[in-house]
Amino acid sequence: MQNSILKNKDYDTQQKIRLMIVDDHKLFRCGIKSMFENSKNIYVIAEASSGKEGINKIIAQNPDVVLLDLELGDISGLDLIEKVKAQKPDIKFVILTSHINEHVINKAMKMGIYGYVLKDINSEFLDIIVKSASSGAMWIDKKVVQILRELNPNVIPNTQLNRSTFKSTHANLTSREYEVLKLVVDGKSNQQIANELNISEHTSKAHVCSIIQKLVVDDRTQAAVKAIREGIV
Repeated sequence: MQNSILKNKDYDTQQKIRLMIVDDHKLFRCGIKSMFENSKNIYVIAEASSGKEGINKIIAQNPDVVLLDLELGDISGLDLIEKVKAQKPDIKFVILTSHINEHVINKAMKMGIYGYVLKDINSEFLDIIVKSASSGAMWIDKKVVQILRELNPNVIPNTQLNRSTFKSTHANLTSREYEVLKLVVDGKSNQQIANELNISEHTSKAHVCSIIQKLVVDDRTQAAVKAIREGIV
């Protein structure tokens, strides 16, 4: 009976996205790991505190997605990606960093990363970002998108064009709902949105529920991610 339970548990974890965390700050790794402890979709299989340790563990354990800091003490995160991809080209990397550097961003994009995320991101987004990367979709922080847009004006459309495209796709959103959605993207609570727009919290909550329904998503976090991806911010 005990063996059967263990097998079922192993089977459950094998169905989840296998995530690895590479960061030289132990406290940060622990914080990220704790976020996914109760996740239904993501399982942290390993963590590493340096670039060389990360390379060895990634190659040995073959995770689906790697959350990777750029500064690892011994080697850079980009060097790690290059060395791993020489042996494991299908592993998906999401950079999780505190730094924005044009040269690094461009190089990382050329290396085929699946995410460039700043560490001040709302923690609720990480679950969606990891799932997006696993499915082959890219997620780029809106601050980084602006830099990419400036560096590649003919590749990444300007904000106004993206907003027009978004509005044509979701024309049933009202002007007030657009205002609320922008505040949701900024991580504001219903009460904070109410205070900023001088409306009641009940009205704020109603707007958020309407936005979720109209964008065909499950919650406010997914609404924010979809808004960023489709260019409203």
